[in-house]
Amino acid sequence: MSKPIVAIVGRPNVGKSTLFNAIAGSRISIVKDTPGVTRDRIYADAEWVNKNFTMIDTGGIEPDSADILLSQMREQAQIAIDTADVIVFITDVRQGVTDADLKVADMLRRSHKPVLLVVNKVDSFEKFMPDVYEFYNLGIGEPIPVSGASKLGLGDLLDEVVKNFPDTDDEEEEEKIKIAIVGKPNAGKSSIINKLIGENRVIVSDIAGTTRDAIDTEIEKNGRKYVFIDTAGLRRRSKVNEDLEKYSIIRTVSAIERSDIVIHVIDAADGVTEQDAKIAGIAHERGKGVIIAVNKWDLIEKNDKTIYEHTRKVREVLSYMPYAEIIFISAVTGQRLPKLYELIDTIEQNQSMRISTGVLNEILTEATALQQPPSDKGKRLKIFYMTQVTVKPPTFVIFVNDKELMHFSYTRYIENKIREAFGFKGTSLKFIVRERKDRE
Repeated sequence: MSKPIVAIVGRPNVGKSTLFNAIAGSRISIVKDTPGVTRDRIYADAEWVNKNFTMIDTGGIEPDSADILLSQMREQAQIAIDTADVIVFITDVRQGVTDADLKVADMLRRSHKPVLLVVNKVDSFEKFMPDVYEFYNLGIGEPIPVSGASKLGLGDLLDEVVKNFPDTDDEEEEEKIKIAIVGKPNAGKSSIINKLIGENRVIVSDIAGTTRDAIDTEIEKNGRKYVFIDTAGLRRRSKVNEDLEKYSIIRTVSAIERSDIVIHVIDAADGVTEQDAKIAGIAHERGKGVIIAVNKWDLIEKNDKTIYEHTRKVREVLSYMPYAEIIFISAVTGQRLPKLYELIDTIEQNQSMRISTGVLNEILTEATALQQPPSDKGKRLKIFYMTQVTVKPPTFVIFVNDKELMHFSYTRYIENKIREAFGFKGTSLKFIVRERKDRE
């Protein structure tokens, strides 16, 4: 089930990032200490009253600015608005209602999405409430007073946010395998979908980022339904495009959240770039099934070592996800594209695989006999037992005497032993370590 997307928008310097950090808390900087996973501060996972969602922080909107950087920030914000389920519109009580606020409000009204009007920097309700009432003039509902810096009023705001989440109970949707096609602009994502379905459903051109909106394409094959989610690229504007390209991650995060499996398309000529590593990291963190599709393979000059050399380079850069399946394809010639369905079916089965507690603990007993658990200052790690608690991704809880002794490398060792027994190709495994005293 995908997480709702909450976009935080508003003029520059109204305190969007401060509020974003206050809600996200410590999770914003490092969710998981995995080497090689580059993180951006534009999105973060959050939770309120047992409801999980993804927040997107946007650049400030200057509706009429001709400055290229500000116009890019405006486009970034529009992407977030198009992607979001709920929009949080931040204003500044100390500056009052500005002309730019009125224009942003008009822009949000046209989105036909739930919009929550937040008046920030209200460090004292008693002092600032008369000024808050002025924001009724924006005509987009009741203003919610908060202070991101002092963390005041956040509970009331989050109550309103979760009230507006869409109803996600859709059993028919759950039966379909949802696949996000992600990657840099012009890697050939749309061409792959067009070849798979045999028609030009998605616009394809040589201009990077031609696709403007995420498009879902449903395909039925061998009695199974597949939904391919094509992530939109972004049009380049002159040479100042780094920030704009960075914000293509917004749509990527949204598509990955909605998917079961991610096909990460890499241009064979470019190899794995920094942007690719960032995108792959998002899929890895969210525990999705992953296929690395090296596209445009028909354009590469080959010898008997070419495929091994390219595989080595991909594994080297994406070393934190050795489980990912790699396939070399050509969207133009159709080379190996039918095999994508086989990989998708296999990974979907692996994502949903359950292992009984008895079998898991046999593996655990054998693993600890072969390699003794670590110790520190005379105290040795004891592993009592392990059990699987959920799927998509397969998640295991390990009960130990002291969490501090459960080193990352030993968790990885146990993971490798499970993979040796059951494969789990194409899917990440999640491990939760919990303490349990001997007498329990």
